[in-house]
Amino acid sequence: MTMANETGRSRENRLGDYLRARRELVSPADVGLPEDGRRRVQGLRREEVAMLAGISADYYLRLEQGRDRNPSVQVLEAIARVLKLDDPSLEYVLELSATKTRTRRAPRSRETVTPRIAELVHSINMPAFVSGRYFDVLASNPLALALSPDLRVGENLLRAVFLNPDERMLFDPREMVAMFRKHVGSGLDDPRIVRLVGELSLASDAFRQAWARHDVRPARGGPVLIDHPQVGPMEMNLSKLTVDEANDQLLVIYHPTDARPEGRDQLALLASLTAQTRPVQQELGQSS
Repeated sequence: MTMANETGRSRENRLGDYLRARRELVSPADVGLPEDGRRRVQGLRREEVAMLAGISADYYLRLEQGRDRNPSVQVLEAIARVLKLDDPSLEYVLELSATKTRTRRAPRSRETVTPRIAELVHSINMPAFVSGRYFDVLASNPLALALSPDLRVGENLLRAVFLNPDERMLFDPREMVAMFRKHVGSGLDDPRIVRLVGELSLASDAFRQAWARHDVRPARGGPVLIDHPQVGPMEMNLSKLTVDEANDQLLVIYHPTDARPEGRDQLALLASLTAQTRPVQQELGQSS
């Protein structure tokens, strides 16, 4: 099944698609089964998952085929243990399996940041930006733009990562896809997401492969190494904070690490270089 089809014909069997994708990533050795060398399938067989989870093979087959839409939490937890799913992935499985009344999705209004959050972004003396539900950059400050032109307002970070890769890559591509899945949850029928996933699936083999894994990760930060052409390699911390007015929005900040205090000097140099350039308008819809 192609990635574009996931938001099409398989829309009503997302749980089955997810279980199948994760089953293929678990080897027999991972769960203590012998490798017989005659396998025709990648990963575990359905019967093996069923046996280890303590359910019938026929019932597990019905789950993957979408013929049983009401599995218990206990069954899903047992399958999750076999498939080595972590807590965010189990939460995602439970969300996919939830029985909800389908209603016509109302078009989403254009995402914006509040004036208070926009002021906060510009007051931070470190590279900072806000991303929205679809990983669009909604606000950024001059230091963020100096760090990477891909952090300009209106840029989509998934497009930037997979269609405009360069030596200053700020994000791990597979991690980005896993966070995007977690971020949108079961809302894959959102028209904007359908278009974005379809576009990237056609344009990027790397995206297609990452999307097929069905990895799920919460938004998280950590140390990153940025090879900046003007100030050299910078080891920074990346922090991601939920914006209080909008749970779909994240405030992302790059800041120096205690282990590499020279990062402060590099940021100061970057700030001085930025101050010499003309300020760039930062908000969506603001005229230049």
